Amino acid sequence: MDLEKLKQFILEASHNTFASNNEDIRKVQDDKSTTITYSNGDWSYHDNYFGGEPYGGREVVFYKDKPLWMMVYYGWVVDGIDTDRVYPILGKALSNSTVDKPYRGPDEYIEDTSIYANDMEGDVENFRGEERIYDGEELLYIARYMGGLVDKN
Repeated sequence: MDLEKLKQFILEASHNTFASNNEDIRKVQDDKSTTITYSNGDWSYHDNYFGGEPYGGREVVFYKDKPLWMMVYYGWVVDGIDTDRVYPILGKALSNSTVDKPYRGPDEYIEDTSIYANDMEGDVENFRGEERIYDGEELLYIARYMGGLVDKN
């Protein structure tokens, strides 16, 4: 498995799905979850999540229809915080992710007084992390995630 190609595709899929803020790509399912899909050649991406506040879900990358990689995530906006203060900065942070760490956003993204901070350990094969959004020193949002390669045998 070419891990660099995998990371490139994860980044491409991320930038063309949730981080794109394109509402037309979201499909509400009968179970009330939301699904976002993306494909390019032999690669495909499937993101399925429940909720809005809080929310949880999973992303899976397939190569030639075989599951190759996945990430699970769970996040929430702090009680009493307006989501309009959070999700615009989250979308911008995710659109600034890099091929080195394509799973969520960069280590840090700052816009005015908003700060997105992402602490991640591991690599594409096995990783975990936590992202937070602050307005100055006020904590607005937290999400935790983990993932890696699947079905290697």
